[in-house]
Amino acid sequence: MKTITRQKPFEQILEDLAQDSSVFIIGCGTCATLCGTGGVKEVAEMSEKVASAGKIVTGTAVPPTGCDEVTAEMRRAFKTELRAADVILVMSCAFGVQTAASQLNKPVAPALDTLFVGKEGPAGQYSEICMQCGQCVLADTAGICPVTTCHKGLLNGPCGGTNDGMCEVGNGRECAWTLIYNRLQKVGRLDRMRRYHPPRSHNAVLRPGIMTLTHSREEAAKH
Repeated sequence: MKTITRQKPFEQILEDLAQDSSVFIIGCGTCATLCGTGGVKEVAEMSEKVASAGKIVTGTAVPPTGCDEVTAEMRRAFKTELRAADVILVMSCAFGVQTAASQLNKPVAPALDTLFVGKEGPAGQYSEICMQCGQCVLADTAGICPVTTCHKGLLNGPCGGTNDGMCEVGNGRECAWTLIYNRLQKVGRLDRMRRYHPPRSHNAVLRPGIMTLTHSREEAAKH
């Protein structure tokens, strides 16, 4: 599972940095590196572009995970460079941007747009597989999420627009409900197609999402 990102247009990045003269750039050694949006190579390229635009780059860093490892240790390691920067340009997902903002006590600017949490396929392709809707129906759809796989997000399908297994609005992609049908048939659960799912409730997961894990008395007694 990876957080999929893409770089913002450089003009937009410069607009966000308009009032700043010095910049510290942070990348990410995991998801952004695999997406080719914020690894060592991309951070170096961004540093050159920012400098060419007249900004002072006080330093760069690519922690193993940008969302977790922008910590007090990094503050110590780059103390001088961070102090000299007016703003932190973060080449990581939105999680990394928020972590940098809370840990470094500096203005931050995202260099990337966070698209979705996805799974890597062949040839560096990434597919969204879950949008954390809080109402999982995978038992009835053979492990294929219709909310993310179907372009219309249909919980009951297929619709009348499928044609020879292809989606009418999917730009050459397979119909999600055809995929679901074929897999249910393969595993002997085709009867699940007859189950009706009511419209998805957008209140199933309240935002912002917060969860506190608690132990039962029996589990607590063991600790």
